[in-house]
Amino acid sequence: MKKKTKYNVAVVGAGVVGVEMIRCLKKRNFPIGALKVFARSNREMDVDGEKYQVEAISEDGFNGIDIALFAGTEGEKGAAVTFAKAAVKKGAVVIDNGADFRMDPNVPLVVPEVNAKDIKKHKGIIANPNCSTVQMVVALAPIYKKVGIKRVVVTTLQASSGAGKQAVEQLSREITQVAAANYKNINVNLEDRAMPQQLGFNVFPQIGGFAECDFTSEEWKLVKETHKIMGDKKIKVSATTVRVPVRTGHSESIYIETNKPIAPDKVRNLLSKSAGIIVIDEPKKGLYPMPKDAEGKYEVFVGRIRRDPFVKNGLWLWVVADNLLKGAALNAVQIAEYLIAK
Repeated sequence: MKKKTKYNVAVVGAGVVGVEMIRCLKKRNFPIGALKVFARSNREMDVDGEKYQVEAISEDGFNGIDIALFAGTEGEKGAAVTFAKAAVKKGAVVIDNGADFRMDPNVPLVVPEVNAKDIKKHKGIIANPNCSTVQMVVALAPIYKKVGIKRVVVTTLQASSGAGKQAVEQLSREITQVAAANYKNINVNLEDRAMPQQLGFNVFPQIGGFAECDFTSEEWKLVKETHKIMGDKKIKVSATTVRVPVRTGHSESIYIETNKPIAPDKVRNLLSKSAGIIVIDEPKKGLYPMPKDAEGKYEVFVGRIRRDPFVKNGLWLWVVADNLLKGAALNAVQIAEYLIAK
């Protein structure tokens, strides 16, 4: 990419992630020349009191665009499938938040704090990892680099916003309906349900469809994307992904076995000094990461760092992050910042 003072940027998608991409670009003072917002149809949108004209997406719309941020839609074939290669032909570098290119061997899958060097390998398209993968590898990478990791067992507690605006609206309606029924165990039937089960006052262990080994597609993303980002397929990763009645902010209970021993205090010190991480770990004082506190924040928060008393080199971590920011929009903008800096 040629060095410029300002860059023409396109944001593809006007949903929750697209909105956060616009916010991140503005808040981080990205040097924008012109900003275009694309969606399926023309309309006007408001982001924090500022009006943006949304254009119907087309190949010609990418004329003159330097960087195209595709917001993506988890679990669906996104606009990137149709328009990413066309945007590249027009001269843009595509940063795709969807799942369509993540496992393409010719497309780098990047979390800047972990493998920024892989950005240099791009051939026009760079993939953003799944939100749950991003926060996990940010927390694990410093430990991996210090003592190695041979095994990861993770249970994710994922917010409704990870499934999009309609899922957030479903949660809000169900909470209201269940509360109105005096918290009785009722089955809320909604024709426009965005998730496979009731989420208000409930949790369920299914995110995505079921695939091989009875893992869901979301669980396999954690396995395969971690291997690609860390550059190590020998790490044994096993996952359970759970949808919880939280608006925004994914939480993860992560168990790891390291190759070499490392004390919890050293892990706290190591992570405290690592980019993009804030350690909050005084559980006896009620201080540990929670999604309500992580919402709107850029960092990955880590706490409950403790040794497994029964397994050599076993450690537990509790990891929380805003899935719309570090798990999606912010990570994409950070990739763009690296592109123009280099």
